[in-house]
Amino acid sequence: MLFEAYIHDLLQLLPSYQKKKEKAEMRALLEQKRRILSAEEVATCSQEVVDAIRQTAEYRQAKHILVYYPVKNEIDLRELFQDASADKHFYLPVTHRRGLELREYIGEENMKKGKFGIPEPQTPTYRGKIDLMLIPGVGFDHKLYRMGRGGGYYDRLLRLYRRSYKIGIGYKFQWVDTIPHTHHDKRMNQIITAVTK
Repeated sequence: MLFEAYIHDLLQLLPSYQKKKEKAEMRALLEQKRRILSAEEVATCSQEVVDAIRQTAEYRQAKHILVYYPVKNEIDLRELFQDASADKHFYLPVTHRRGLELREYIGEENMKKGKFGIPEPQTPTYRGKIDLMLIPGVGFDHKLYRMGRGGGYYDRLLRLYRRSYKIGIGYKFQWVDTIPHTHHDKRMNQIITAVTK
């Protein structure tokens, strides 16, 4: 009886294990493709995405916006910081223990490299409303599921901001048919990508 229960439990875990394996293989392939992009391709695609974001009603109406600091050839959205005003504030995620906290971006002179070598604002933690979240991903699929780097940091953050409008940001080759997902994975409201040469 105990052995049968053990086999039953093992069989229940197999689909989850298979999804993790498929995800890891897909993540490695997509990250490799992104890392070999030229600086010119990154700059051109970043400008295309920034222009597309500025055209959305969600961006024009948003007062509190979560962005990210680009690493390893991610789409660079830092041009959006030029839109900062009394009515438009930008925040960056900062690694805090096993999660992310948000801090307002007020300029490069206020940035300092954090835990993973990514520049972080040295402003107080922000716990208020976020109207729009611009979220990087290793991959996205046509059901708007996002695949991150595997640490679960954004997944935990997204649970706290269920009502925020979420736009996944990436390159066209990162938008695939299907990403293996579990109940932990959160969907975006929209995906904005740019096509590489």
